[in-house]
Amino acid sequence: MNLANLANNYEEAVAMLLFVIGFSNLLLQKNLIRKIIGLNIMDTAVYLFLALKGYIEGRKAPIVVDGVQSMEAYVNPIPSGLVLTGIVVSVSVSALMLALTIRLYRRYHTLDLDEITTRLKKEGL
Repeated sequence: MNLANLANNYEEAVAMLLFVIGFSNLLLQKNLIRKIIGLNIMDTAVYLFLALKGYIEGRKAPIVVDGVQSMEAYVNPIPSGLVLTGIVVSVSVSALMLALTIRLYRRYHTLDLDEITTRLKKEGL
């Protein structure tokens, strides 16, 4: 790996590092709240990466001002739209996961996924 290339693209490296942190948190944690946090970190890394890929130095937001209609003057609005849509979906999924976690805690009085799985097997479900 070329270090000069990494120095020029450090933002993408940070996004990938955040994704790895979130993914490892999702895999290694047993607490459901920590798993949800890991998933949210992964989401944030993907949104950061998409925003970085959609940004072009020297270009403006795609709002026609002063009659400039050339495509070369503006950034592509699709990555920004994907990020905004992803954030809305992520908030909804997080709310649903937290609501289900609350239900699990009320039933089993623990947030440890292994303990919940053990109790489910004992119940025969």
